[in-house]
Amino acid sequence: MATTTKIQPRVLVRASGGPRYAVALAVDALGTGLLRPFLLLYGVTVLRLSAPATGIAMTVGIVVGLVCMPAVGRWLDRGARSTVVAASMLVRVLGVALLLSTPAGQVWPFAAAALFLGIGNQAWPAAHAALVATVAHGRERDAALAASRALRNAGLGAGALLATACLAGGNTALQALAAVTGLAYLTAAALVWSVHLHAHPAAAPAMDRDDGPAPRMRALLAANVVYVFCLNVPEIALPLVLVTQLHASPVWSAAIFVANTVLVVILQVPVTVLMSRFSRRTVLAFAGVVLTASYVGFLAATSLGHGWGAPAVATVSVVCTIGEIIYAGSATALVTVLAPAHVLGRTLARFELSTGFGLAISPAVITALAPHGPTALWGSLAAATLLSSSAVATEKEPAARASPGGELRSCARTAMREQHHEPQGKLVTNLARYVRTTPTTGRP
Repeated sequence: MATTTKIQPRVLVRASGGPRYAVALAVDALGTGLLRPFLLLYGVTVLRLSAPATGIAMTVGIVVGLVCMPAVGRWLDRGARSTVVAASMLVRVLGVALLLSTPAGQVWPFAAAALFLGIGNQAWPAAHAALVATVAHGRERDAALAASRALRNAGLGAGALLATACLAGGNTALQALAAVTGLAYLTAAALVWSVHLHAHPAAAPAMDRDDGPAPRMRALLAANVVYVFCLNVPEIALPLVLVTQLHASPVWSAAIFVANTVLVVILQVPVTVLMSRFSRRTVLAFAGVVLTASYVGFLAATSLGHGWGAPAVATVSVVCTIGEIIYAGSATALVTVLAPAHVLGRTLARFELSTGFGLAISPAVITALAPHGPTALWGSLAAATLLSSSAVATEKEPAARASPGGELRSCARTAMREQHHEPQGKLVTNLARYVRTTPTTGRP
C-alpha cells in the first residue's frame, strides 16, 4: 500500500483547503466549543426552561437536522464545495440569533434555534469531507482529513476551556458566549466563501459513466452506527460509570475527557500516517478490535470496585481513545475512496446519516444498559463492536472501485475538473505522483 512517510505542515494545510480554510476551521471550532457544551445549561439557566424540555428540544434538533442530509448530498454532487461548507456555518449563525432572541420560558423558539444549529452541525462533516476530497488525493487526503480533525478538536477544547473560565459571570456570560459564537460562525463562513472551490461534474460526463451507481456499503454503514458509540464513551458512559457505580470523584471524568481531547490533537495525524501502510478497510476493522479490547478492559476495570477502579478506567480510556483515533482516521477516508466521483456527495451524506443516527441513539442506549451492571453495558458494546468489525472486514468491495485503474481514472477526472484552480504543470506532477504511489493490490 502507498504510505505517507512524512508529515509536512505546509502540505497538510494545502491538502486541507489552504490557509484561509484552515483558519476558518479553527475559528468555527473555537466558536462551537464556546457554546455547544453549554447549550443545555443556557436553556435551563438563561431561558428558565425545564431540563427535560431543554433536552428533548436539543435531541429533536439533532434528529431533524439529519433530514437535510440527502439535500446536502445532491447539492455537493452538483459541484458545490466551499459554498456548502459556508452554508453549514451560516445556518448556525441563524440558530445563534434565534437563541439570543428567545424570550425566557419559551421552548419553541429554543427548539427552532436547536434545529438550525443541528442542521449546520450535521451538514458540515459531509461538506468538509467532499471539499478535502476535491483538493487532495490518495493517502495525502487521509492525512488532510486527520489534520482537520485534530485542528477541530483543538479548537473545541480551547473554546470549552475559555467558556468554563467565563461561567462565573452567570447568565450574562452565557449570553455573551453565545454572541461570540455567532460572530465566530459568521467570520468562518466568510473565510470559507472566499476560498471559491467548486467541482464541475458536468465537465466530463462521458468519462464518469463507467463509475456506476453509489455503492451500497450496507455493512459499513451499519457498522458505523456501532463504531460511533466510542465518541460518546468519554462524555457519557465513563462519567456515568465512575460517579454512579464506582462512586469516584467527578475530577476523574474531567481528566479523562481532557486526556481524550489532547491525545486526539497530538496523535490523530501521526497514527493515521502510520496506518497508511495498510488498506483503509483493514485499518477500520482493526479499529473495531481495539475498541472491543477497550470495552473488555472497562469491564475488568469496573470489577475492581472503589479505590483501584477509577485509575484503571482512566488507563483503559487511553486504549479507547487510540481506537477512536484509528476509526476516525480511516472511516471517512474509506468512504471517499469507495464513492464514484459523481455521487461523492450523496455517499458522504449517507455515511453522515449513519454517524448522526449513532450519536443520537448512543446516549439512550448507554444510559439504558448502565443500570443493569457493567456486563450489560460493556459486554454489549464489546460484542456489537466486534461483530461490526467483522462485517467491515468481510464486506465485498464494489467492482467499479476494485481496480487501481478505476481509482486512477477518478483522480484524472478530478484533476481535469479542477484545471482552473491549478497550473497544468502542477496537475501533471500530481497525477504522476499518484501513479507512483498507487497500490498494486487496488484495495482502498
